[in-house]
Amino acid sequence: MDWVQVYDPLHAPWLSTLLAAAPIVVLLGLLIVGQSAPRAAVAGLAVALAVAVFGFGMPSSAALAAAVYGACFGLLPIGWIVLSAVFLFHLTVHSGQFEVVKHSVAAISPDRRMQALLIAFSFGTFVEGAAGFGTPVAISAALMIGLGFSPLYAAGLALLANTSPVAFGSLGTPIITLAKISGIDEMALSQMAGRQLPLFSLIVPAWLVATMAGWRGVLGCWPAILVCGGSFATIQFLAANYHGPSLVDVVGGLGSLLSLIVLLRFWQPKEVWRFPDEPPHSEAPALETLTRRQVAYAWVPWLLLSIFVFLWGGPDFRKALNGGDAEHPNALAGISKLTWDVPSLHGKVYRTAPVVALPAGADRAAEPEKATYDFNWLSATGTGIFLAAILSACWLRIAPARFAAEFLDTLARMRWALLTIACMLALAFITKYSGSDATLGLAFTKTGWFYPFFAPLLGWLGVALTGSDTSSNALFGSLQRITAEQLHLNPVLIVASNSTGGVMGKMIDAQSIVVAAVATEQSGGEGKILRFVLLHSIVLACLVGLLTLLQAYAMPWMIPVAGP
Repeated sequence: MDWVQVYDPLHAPWLSTLLAAAPIVVLLGLLIVGQSAPRAAVAGLAVALAVAVFGFGMPSSAALAAAVYGACFGLLPIGWIVLSAVFLFHLTVHSGQFEVVKHSVAAISPDRRMQALLIAFSFGTFVEGAAGFGTPVAISAALMIGLGFSPLYAAGLALLANTSPVAFGSLGTPIITLAKISGIDEMALSQMAGRQLPLFSLIVPAWLVATMAGWRGVLGCWPAILVCGGSFATIQFLAANYHGPSLVDVVGGLGSLLSLIVLLRFWQPKEVWRFPDEPPHSEAPALETLTRRQVAYAWVPWLLLSIFVFLWGGPDFRKALNGGDAEHPNALAGISKLTWDVPSLHGKVYRTAPVVALPAGADRAAEPEKATYDFNWLSATGTGIFLAAILSACWLRIAPARFAAEFLDTLARMRWALLTIACMLALAFITKYSGSDATLGLAFTKTGWFYPFFAPLLGWLGVALTGSDTSSNALFGSLQRITAEQLHLNPVLIVASNSTGGVMGKMIDAQSIVVAAVATEQSGGEGKILRFVLLHSIVLACLVGLLTLLQAYAMPWMIPVAGP
């Protein structure tokens, strides 16, 4: 049965907007009052189903199909990426080699500013690219605590640094999700984010040092700040614009890390800066205690990760893994990629005016909404990471039984995180196919020409309340596109700004605050940590809004052209 979306089901725009917002309000409201993310996500999903069926008149079979479709996409490819990346991380930790990795990073300079740049920014960026979802905050904060940073500064600096790389975190998952939700070309969104965030990659290292040591402290180590931020910003721009979102942070973080290490071998600040309440010459781990062979051995798993992700990100390689194309199939055709039209949903839902332009005399769009699920288990990025984990286990001499036990343990630890991801994507897909996102988008058009400033702030709010740039993109990606089209703004810019603005909300989301508090043994100190980073988050988000406003009207040449 075909169904045409209705954007004002209550025949009162403000009431229909409130109805459309109900699932998001429930989801975010429960997170605000302290409910766990899985419970909030399940509750939001239940409300989304009720609103779609009873409020917007969507057939129940189509609503349930949209939920299943979204949940499947949440688990593959997104959940599989996260699970595999965290699994590889756990293998290195339990093998003992991650300790070598940490010390190889931490034992380079006794200056606290250099340690913060190395660990919180460069190393944290690399971990964000490899795993994401709170992992870099936990690792960076715990590492800085071990080096002697105060708990508050260890937590606050780790959160502050975990901003500009977040849009490309966990192997590009936020941008990949945003492309799927919004229907905009993934490469175009990657390029747009790569033309916004490099500016903030230059700013954040200086901001980090200024938070610790004031602007005078920035002047005392500006070469390190320039090399640290400049190298990452350059790689971030090049990778995002010419390769895609998957390897931006992994390669950029490694490049920044290596560039800063090389600099520090030939240059050190004239004065070693320490916190006022600590001894001026506290001992730091000596780099000489680790041989080059030990360091190289410990970094092999992460090198394998980078190589496999780079391969899996290549269009030609991915096509080969998917069995080739219709004209040139290979031996994997029909095996490595299975495609299904989602029953009761594919070709059954039509958008209508004013969201889409209608053919003359028609009451619905010319083409129905597509709902096709690709089960590309071999070309999925998570599979490449899992293969890197297998080779890493061989390299680290981890027995098969231990390997299996670690994987099951990782799966058990992440079961609620995977459920949350599935429910978040299910809610997003229901919102998209029911048309309630269009209702919300139409309400946002009331901000008129100033909307480019508010578009990143919507992403910021989503990340601040959901704890994930991926989840924020899933919730608001389609809404941002609809609003842009209604206001005759470039949808590539507006949709991408949801992710680039969202990264500044990462430092104040409840999940990250709790992770930072646990890592620094500040149970009950979440409020203090939040106050430490709140103003930084707001100011940086507003700066993203100003940049988006300028690109919309004064610098449109910076906006890439979306592919077919």
